[in-house]
Amino acid sequence: METLKELYVKEIVPNLIEKFKYTSKMQVPKIEKIVLNMGVGDGASDAKYIDAAVKELEVIAGQKPVVTTAKKSIAGFKLREGNKIGCKVTLRGEKMYIFLEKLIKIALPRVRDFRGISKGSFDGRGNYTLGIKEQLVFPEVDYDKVIKVRGLDVVIVTTAKTNEEALELLSGFGLPFRK
Repeated sequence: METLKELYVKEIVPNLIEKFKYTSKMQVPKIEKIVLNMGVGDGASDAKYIDAAVKELEVIAGQKPVVTTAKKSIAGFKLREGNKIGCKVTLRGEKMYIFLEKLIKIALPRVRDFRGISKGSFDGRGNYTLGIKEQLVFPEVDYDKVIKVRGLDVVIVTTAKTNEEALELLSGFGLPFRK
């Protein structure tokens, strides 16, 4: 069973060099980092929601998340500057590949009515954003301990210059894009 890192070196790099006619291996795009973000709207009123989100994200990512705070006060959302409103974690290196493998092989297939992920979620600079509606698709999350079902954002940051290059790179890793 080869890891995604080995797959990248052995298969993805040669395929991308051939397709995009790169002159050097260093031009081939790679995944730089994966950022997981969980917004906790009701965290402003109750700290236990923030703590629960932090624990769940830590279990999913295998790394301690950072609590994010509001930058501005917005009266309509009952939000004050400095309120805790979510948590995020940035994965790089080995942990990033482990998470990506878990996402592709375990979490996405567990999503209800899953038909593949959208090709339209690239930002024009080769980064891909994916929203997961509930954290329960990850097997590490204990269903009985979940206070509230929350979604999380997964941002895959690549060194690709264009969406086309990034799509080719992520497809090589086996991300299930819609046909």
